[in-house]
Amino acid sequence: MTKKMSMSTSKTSLVLFLCQIISALDVPLDLSQPPTITQQSPKDYIVDPRENIVIQCEAKGKPPPSFSWTRNGTHFDIDKDAQVTMKPNSGTLVINIMNGGKAEAYEGVYQCTARNERGAAVSNNIVIRPSRSPLWTKEKLEPNHVREGDSLVLHCRPPVGLPPPIIFWMDNAFQRLPQSERVSQGLNGDLYFSNVQPEDTREDYICYARFNHTQTIQQKQPISVKVFSMDSLNDTIAANLSDTDIYGAKPVTERQPVLLTPTGSTSTKVELRGNVLLLECIAAGLPTPVIHWIKEGGELPANRTFFENFKKTLKIIDVSEADSGNYKCIARNALGSVHHVISVTVKAAPYWITAPRNLVLSPGEDGTLICRANGSPKPSISWLANGVPIAIAPEDPSRKVDGDTIIFSHVQERSSAVYQCNASNEYGYLLANAFVNVLAEPPRILTPANKLYQVIADSPALLDCAYFGSPKPEIEWFKGVKGSILRGNEYVFHDNGTLEIPVAQKSNAGTYTCVARNELGKIQNEVQLEIKDPTMIIKQPEYKVIQRYGQVSFECIIKHDSTLLPTVTWLKDNDELPDDERFLVGKDNLTIMNVTDKDDGTYTCIVNTTLDSVSASAVLTVVARPNPPFDLELTGQLERSIDLSWIPGDENNSPITSFVVEFEDALHEPGVWRYQTEVPGTQTMAQLKLSPYVNYSFRVIAVNRIGRSQPSEPSEQYLTKSASPDENPANVQGIGSEPDNLVITWEPLKGFQSNGPGLQYKVSWRQKDVDDEWTSVIVANVSKYIVSGTPTFVPYEVKVQALNDLGYAPEPSEVIGHSGEDLPMVAPGNVQVHVINSTLAKVHWDPVPLKSVRGHLQGYKVYYWKVQSLSRRSRRHIEKKILTFRGNKTFGMLPGLEPYSSYKLNVRVVNGKGEGPASPDKVFKTPEGVPSSPSFLKITNPTLDSLTLEWGSPTHPNGVLTSYTLKFQPINNTHELGPLVEIRIPANESSLILKNLNYSTRYKFYFNAQTSVGSGSQITEEAVTIMDEAMASRQVDIATQGWFIGLMCAVALLILILLIVCFIRRNKGGKYPVKEKEDAHADPEIQPMKEDDGTFGEYSDAEDHKPLKKGSRTPSDRTVKKEDSDDSLVDYGEGVNGQFNEDGSFIGQYSGKKEKEPAEGNESSEAPSPVNAMNSFV
Repeated sequence: MTKKMSMSTSKTSLVLFLCQIISALDVPLDLSQPPTITQQSPKDYIVDPRENIVIQCEAKGKPPPSFSWTRNGTHFDIDKDAQVTMKPNSGTLVINIMNGGKAEAYEGVYQCTARNERGAAVSNNIVIRPSRSPLWTKEKLEPNHVREGDSLVLHCRPPVGLPPPIIFWMDNAFQRLPQSERVSQGLNGDLYFSNVQPEDTREDYICYARFNHTQTIQQKQPISVKVFSMDSLNDTIAANLSDTDIYGAKPVTERQPVLLTPTGSTSTKVELRGNVLLLECIAAGLPTPVIHWIKEGGELPANRTFFENFKKTLKIIDVSEADSGNYKCIARNALGSVHHVISVTVKAAPYWITAPRNLVLSPGEDGTLICRANGSPKPSISWLANGVPIAIAPEDPSRKVDGDTIIFSHVQERSSAVYQCNASNEYGYLLANAFVNVLAEPPRILTPANKLYQVIADSPALLDCAYFGSPKPEIEWFKGVKGSILRGNEYVFHDNGTLEIPVAQKSNAGTYTCVARNELGKIQNEVQLEIKDPTMIIKQPEYKVIQRYGQVSFECIIKHDSTLLPTVTWLKDNDELPDDERFLVGKDNLTIMNVTDKDDGTYTCIVNTTLDSVSASAVLTVVARPNPPFDLELTGQLERSIDLSWIPGDENNSPITSFVVEFEDALHEPGVWRYQTEVPGTQTMAQLKLSPYVNYSFRVIAVNRIGRSQPSEPSEQYLTKSASPDENPANVQGIGSEPDNLVITWEPLKGFQSNGPGLQYKVSWRQKDVDDEWTSVIVANVSKYIVSGTPTFVPYEVKVQALNDLGYAPEPSEVIGHSGEDLPMVAPGNVQVHVINSTLAKVHWDPVPLKSVRGHLQGYKVYYWKVQSLSRRSRRHIEKKILTFRGNKTFGMLPGLEPYSSYKLNVRVVNGKGEGPASPDKVFKTPEGVPSSPSFLKITNPTLDSLTLEWGSPTHPNGVLTSYTLKFQPINNTHELGPLVEIRIPANESSLILKNLNYSTRYKFYFNAQTSVGSGSQITEEAVTIMDEAMASRQVDIATQGWFIGLMCAVALLILILLIVCFIRRNKGGKYPVKEKEDAHADPEIQPMKEDDGTFGEYSDAEDHKPLKKGSRTPSDRTVKKEDSDDSLVDYGEGVNGQFNEDGSFIGQYSGKKEKEPAEGNESSEAPSPVNAMNSFV
């Protein structure tokens, strides 16, 4: 919720200009003019009798006026009174009171006259009265003995002062007496009690009168009030009462309202227009009446109506004739009502409709003075000339009086004078001076030359051209030095010469010329206008909700004209920010640290420049967890229910969503509070269910969006009566811990569930499906009972019933339990193994009889282990693996077996006690599989046409090796693969010499092993035959030639540039031509697959079949060893080594990692090396 305050631009200047427009034409003080009164004392002037009296009268004129005074209608000769002086060049009187004068001697009506050769102006009649603050008259005040519930009025009756004093009531300690709807002070100063209460008894009711003019306070004697009732009547009170009073006294009873003031049913009130209307109604009654106001036949005026003194006073400000009418006050309590009608009449002292204004005319001109006023009753209008009634003033042929108007025709210089208009009725008068000044003067421009005006764009621009001349000059405006006269709707021309541009734009900036002319002459003046960009708040503060003790920031980012210097001010609730270091004002923000509840409010950012002001506001709402509820009350107490009510605490600006009721059982769990119930946040009462034999206390927690309040104070305690238990223990179980026992357990009842003293448990059991009687035992303070001597693992019916000193709980339900388990007695029989493939087998067995399980059947465990590998005939450490098959399953899968190996297994049944005996070991063998890759392949002894290959047998032959397969193919200078050659090698060989190879040629080799099942995965290697010596010598000879050296340098430079580009593109992840050729040269059968869609992917540096680069790819021993490819164990069963699905089905499949055979083709998977690049030129 963001609030914006409207932008003000040059509004002060606009108001000043408009005031100039309305005012009359001022005559420069260097020209002859009649006097004008500029300052005078108020009409009703109350003075402090201890200080000098200053009666002001200031005037201007040319020549400067002289001053004289009248007192009570006759000339006041100040020269004859030594206490009176007149200030130099002024008409102000100073009456010296502090040096022996008495203010009372100078009471009267004073009037000042300012006179020169062109006329005389007079002041208002100034009534001088000294203020008075008389003492209270001595009086004997009797104590007020009042019966409780009766009304009482304590009269103040202050002395009559001037002006009237301000009344208030205090005690001896100078503390104001508290007032309320029941006790309040009336407009006349009396203290009214609608009904008295015992606490009103006191002896120091003191009325004080404060006289502001003399700054004194007068005190009335203390008034004593004693309140009594029949119940507390004692000898002291009886001594002050008559027998009739005593015997006639009645208990305090309620009474319907009676008005204490005003009396009767109607009254009248007269108020003057513009004043404040105060109407009062104070009523007695018990209970205390409430006052309500209405206006008969209309509405109380909005925005001007206020209620004071607990609605006993109706206040209407700035009353007008429309406020006349009947106002009714109604006093009402539970027993009835009373009303009073006040008829209000609004009268009016005279007020101006058109006040006369100074008139400047040139000889021969015409003019009028108009004096129009209104009032109730209608005021009379009278004219004076130079302070003399116009009827007896000297004749002037140019003057004609027509009621409230004086008409002047063909005036001459002798027609100059000051005229007074007096409008009077019974409630007051108005007096105005207006002169007629006859002058012949050429134009003058009073505005300073080249004055600079700065205005905000899109706001009014007012260019001043104050002038004077007689006859009145005509004003014209021009823009620029040689501009044409300004006309049209774009401009407004005011009578005082001001040029207004209602909506100024940048194009309006520049120089403006004002020309004033009359028949006596012409004059001009230039002013400058600059248009500035408006100040704007482009990022306004926004509505914020913040938790207590948090931090909040309001932004206020502005944009302004670069030539204006803005100042930013922050306000809180239209007042200055608190003087608190938590408020941090930054360049364009306000930050409040550690926010508290007092920070809640409206924050306003105000940006001021010399020309405009703009502001924006936002509301900060501080939220917090609610305050705890209070005033908890218990009602409607019953044996099993009670009503709890409470009063919510402050919700702290976040609505309460719910109330949580908790209880404490002081009898069983003192200090422990437990959840009772929760009700919506709109509810402040809850009906609570109770349990017997609980000493309850309750508390309430309020919850809102922020969190939970602190708990309320606990309620009073409430002890419920005892009863037999309502419920039995929960979670009853019968489980044996030994083969010959039955352990019966239950969840004991809470203390408040016991319903009474002496809580015990009746534990009963009998063997199921056997015609036995229940065996029972009663125990206390335990939650377990052990039955001994039971058969092994037989079902029992079990029940547990609660009881206390008042009886049993309802009959409990029965549960089925079992006595203790023992280890199974029989091993599974007829164990069979079916070998599915070289890594997977399926095992079957017959289930054991359920009786032999002697417990809850949990499943079967298969133990299996490798005895030896059939290919190597060597034993190793036996590592048993276990698979668990849940439930009554009779088969399972054995994954992760090694090919061509001998295994043993056995099967055992499992119950809650443990495992039974193992079945006899069953032996089974796995068939051959494909071998792993050869352990290494290295190439040695390169010659011109031969290479020697050496290899190691596979780490996991997985059967009997039958042979090795070697495939190889050349890679030419363009990195294309040549024809593929395949050689079959006996299994007992470990090396081979390849002959008849091409010299200086790179070859790629693919090598794998075979069993009778098939070929295993392959490894690859690359090697190069050496160069021919004769050709090498020819190369050396060529290399000594200059042209060859230059060519080689150029080629080397190109290769270097190519390599740099390749490496850069490789680092950026892009493809490049050489890489594309590498992709083309890859083994066609071993292209890597994309993991997502199986399509051929790009070259991968991490693949095992990647060819090795010469000089950098081959290790120092010239071998490449491929990682062993062990089959992983798929978890078919549960337990140590794996798991099966519930049906014993096999999960997944097993296959060794195998590299595909190379294919013939002219492709290569190697990027060119610098060595190969150089060899291509050989």
